[in-house]
Amino acid sequence: MTVSLRDVTIREGAQMPGREYGVEDRLAAARALDRLGLDAIQSGFPAVGETDREAIRRLAGDGDVDADVVGIARATTGDVEAALDAEADVIEVFVPTSERQLDHVLGKSRDEAMAMAAGTLDRARDGGAAVHLTLVDGFRTDPAHLAAVYERFPSVPTITVADTVGARTPDSVREMVTDLVDRGVDGDRLGVHFHDDMGVAVANTLAAVDAGATAADVSVASLGERAGNAALERVVVADGVDGPGGCAAAVDRTELVPACEAALDALDESVDPRTPVLGADVTTHESGIHTAAMLRDPGTFEPFDPATFGGERRLVFGAGSGRGSARALLERAGVEPTDDRVARLLDLLAERGPMGEREAAALVDAEF
Repeated sequence: MTVSLRDVTIREGAQMPGREYGVEDRLAAARALDRLGLDAIQSGFPAVGETDREAIRRLAGDGDVDADVVGIARATTGDVEAALDAEADVIEVFVPTSERQLDHVLGKSRDEAMAMAAGTLDRARDGGAAVHLTLVDGFRTDPAHLAAVYERFPSVPTITVADTVGARTPDSVREMVTDLVDRGVDGDRLGVHFHDDMGVAVANTLAAVDAGATAADVSVASLGERAGNAALERVVVADGVDGPGGCAAAVDRTELVPACEAALDALDESVDPRTPVLGADVTTHESGIHTAAMLRDPGTFEPFDPATFGGERRLVFGAGSGRGSARALLERAGVEPTDDRVARLLDLLAERGPMGEREAAALVDAEF
């Protein structure tokens, strides 16, 4: 099963404190992300202002991205008109469904909220846009109410259930999606959107897909409000390494790391060196125990080959290298690893290191 991955990096990232992504920044990030083969890219919230509208207008109008260009809209006429003015390919209307959100955010009854959604979806279609629907705080809503939404809007191709406040864990996600499918919801129309407030957005996404969801919102490096969203790169790698490959199959794997890095650069965002998949330290190995084994078989101390996803591993040799590492370097060069040679190489590494694998190999060639 191939899963439709829909990127929300630009739109969600812009909601973080202190962010002001310009039009050109958004265009550059979207073009980088489009190299992955994603189905949709949310480049803004048109009702927020002209920057969002212009970014959507240019991406959709220039045709320089293959993904659908999505503009989001509350279930209000003004929001939908702004999205139509931006000429978005898809207008994604969002409406609360949990009791808390209906009472304290919208101030409407469930029936009133659904009537608002119906009216705005019709207006978006009349304006020539395709439509999606997102159910805000859906994962804290009675499944019977969610199933009723799918029944009410049979012509909406994707209805996304959102874990808006990051309140769910994989077991409850799997239970909810299974419940919806058992109630007759077509998995081909079931999307999910997770926030990472408890650090399990990626696991939740994979659990939802395993239970039958076929569309998922993702964000590079978890960019997004509060703790962010399900990380695009982690969803793809985890699914490709330890799953059926449905999420990984949806993107160009060899472009994953370069495209994500290019999108971050365009938005002037960075990641901690220890960030999974994208962090520099994650694929850098210096421990003597690790490097000795990895010179013979890299998979000994890594869950996946970084090159599969466009990344690169780095073995580092220096004062911390042990006898095993020195021995392995000598053996790779065809030099008999006598005790004296191992000791001498360790001294050289301590004196001239730290250095990478190529430099260490060149040192062995030059000195032995």
